[in-house]
Amino acid sequence: CNLQPKDAAKMPESAWKLLFYTLSWSYGIYLLFFTDYPFFYDPPSVFYDWKKGMDVPTDIAIAYLLQCSFYGHSIYATAYMDTWRKDSVVMLLHHVVTLTLITFSYAFRCRERGLQGEVAGATGGQELVLGEAALGLASPLGPPWAIKPPRSLCPGRFWFRLYWFPLKVLYATCHSSLQLVPNIPFYFFFNALLLILTLMNIYWFLYIVLFVAKVLMGQMQEVNDVREYDVEDSKKT
Repeated sequence: CNLQPKDAAKMPESAWKLLFYTLSWSYGIYLLFFTDYPFFYDPPSVFYDWKKGMDVPTDIAIAYLLQCSFYGHSIYATAYMDTWRKDSVVMLLHHVVTLTLITFSYAFRCRERGLQGEVAGATGGQELVLGEAALGLASPLGPPWAIKPPRSLCPGRFWFRLYWFPLKVLYATCHSSLQLVPNIPFYFFFNALLLILTLMNIYWFLYIVLFVAKVLMGQMQEVNDVREYDVEDSKKT
């Protein structure tokens, strides 16, 4: 694609994440909308007849295995393989929190929360990776279509991470869980981690808003990822 060396070095990371998020998001969509699970349209149904040690359906267990493997790998990849960015420390924390939620939600049979969170998170991640890929392909004289994916980050990431995630996931875990299962175990533990993820989603959304604002105000001579260090900062890092 005639990429600059800097962009070519980042392409494997973006391509890998785009591939995984596309597959995991598609599988999550299948589970939520093309099966008999009512979790998306009726979030409180997560806790109907909930009890310790209940069976986990095989198709949901597969989703958990894939996500657990991915985020376990991502902790290593963020620290040692991927480009180090201004948000890399937050990204590491995100992976640790997510992996903890996946593991404990499976262990305590709160698996539907993980399933909806996976779709919301994977979609937001897919938007971000599409933007990164476009950043790599875009240049000051590049084609206009190369600029469109980053602009779609704002509505896409807001809709999935800052609207559906609180509306579907946080509503069920913070409110419905206590109504349907009084004294549900680890209530504060799970919700504290989910709220931490929400704060991270706001943090990354502000990066996207900053990027779009700079592009619209003409403060960017070329399309760059605002999370990346400048050349001088990179040398210090």
